[in-house]
Amino acid sequence: MTPDTPTQLSRRAFFTSTASGLGTAALASLLARDASAGVASVRPHHPARAKRCIFIFLAGGVSQVDLFDPKPKLRELAGQRLPQSFFEGQRFSNIERDKALVMPGRFPFQRNGACGMELANVLPHLGRRADDLTMVRSLHTDEFDHAPAEIFFNTGINTPGRPSAGAWVCYGLGSETANLPGYVVLMTGRAPVSRTSAWGSGFLPSSTAGVMFRDSGEAVLNLNNPPGVSPRQQAAQLRAIRDLNQHRFDHLRDPAIRDRIDAYEMAFRMQFAAPEMNNLAAETAATHAAYGTTRPGESGSFSRNCLMARRLAERGVRLVSIFHRRWDHHAGLHKKTEAGCEIIDRPVATLIGDLKQRGLLDDTLVVLASEFGRTPVTENSGINLSAGRDHHRYGFSILMAGGGTRPGHIVGATDELGWHAVADRIHVNDFHATLLHLLGLDHQRLTFNSKGLDVRLTNLHGQVAKSVLS
Repeated sequence: MTPDTPTQLSRRAFFTSTASGLGTAALASLLARDASAGVASVRPHHPARAKRCIFIFLAGGVSQVDLFDPKPKLRELAGQRLPQSFFEGQRFSNIERDKALVMPGRFPFQRNGACGMELANVLPHLGRRADDLTMVRSLHTDEFDHAPAEIFFNTGINTPGRPSAGAWVCYGLGSETANLPGYVVLMTGRAPVSRTSAWGSGFLPSSTAGVMFRDSGEAVLNLNNPPGVSPRQQAAQLRAIRDLNQHRFDHLRDPAIRDRIDAYEMAFRMQFAAPEMNNLAAETAATHAAYGTTRPGESGSFSRNCLMARRLAERGVRLVSIFHRRWDHHAGLHKKTEAGCEIIDRPVATLIGDLKQRGLLDDTLVVLASEFGRTPVTENSGINLSAGRDHHRYGFSILMAGGGTRPGHIVGATDELGWHAVADRIHVNDFHATLLHLLGLDHQRLTFNSKGLDVRLTNLHGQVAKSVLS
């Protein structure tokens, strides 16, 4: 056989010259599935309470004492300095101890629903869903700055390169659909500081990584055929690629090549499934109005992402992550938090209600979280409206709904200043253990052998927070 025969061509050169029918950017995101055997090789370890998860990550650090955890003591001590003992041995990003003053919550709290759950009045729509919510007020983490804290919250460890929680879920459970990825990422505005580390697959098969979808236009960039490439031409290209991969597989018997063949075929199916999923025009005018999809800027983008998350969930996508990065309020916290709440409040509440109305909330876990909270004191300023708060890792809040969580219930508590989690303390690794448990997975048994070590999402830590479970 001469070097000019097709099977002797460089595979990289062949893909570069012939795979344009699928698009090189889409190939990089969707088709480069150099996956080792074992995806979805782990079946649920126990009956699952949730089949899927929608994880809304508000990157930057939401202030718990302003939105979720009312502290009357802060108003009593407003403008005062805390004793130095509060700062000794603690780590913060920017605080100068002598300039940090106690600052009360910026917004009035009100009780909501039959459960009487207190939320700031800038979250009226979520307040009306209080009886569906589980509020955790006692979360704590190991990290005090954005990138390591984001990575820690999304991967269980503070260094890049480890699989995200979404990748672990897909590795353990696979996808309920053959026509869409098991893990989809939606973005409003800027990406989180940690970038793809927050949704990557690390050492797990690359097919478990999150795939970026858009809230308008092409669902996945460059997935569609370029002008001039007909379906017949594309089918011929795919057959040629399959034949070359099959030739290589017959020679090496490498299961990763078989996975690559399957990935090309899945991408071909996605060319039909993704546009249908992304067709928000199929939704009623009432649905669009409820979510607020026509609002301008980030508000409309976030609303469309919440609607897309529901559509993805009902089509069998295992995990959907929505990232929104505008919550790092070192100054101007009052105005910026109010603006952020205006963006997220209506669509998140509508998403929860929509899932419930469609009978999906019972087996869909919804999480609203950020990498840490904010300090109960100002960041080196007075307590006027231009003040902000520093990063705070010792006690903060998240919201959960559906998927086997306790509706209308508050879990844990912080001290009277909102400084330390003191009751029913839940570490980030405990949160991960609980997330996996709700999805039917035992965090101690869901492992992957990497470089001779059996690694898991929760490392050597983590226990299920039973107080969260219904």
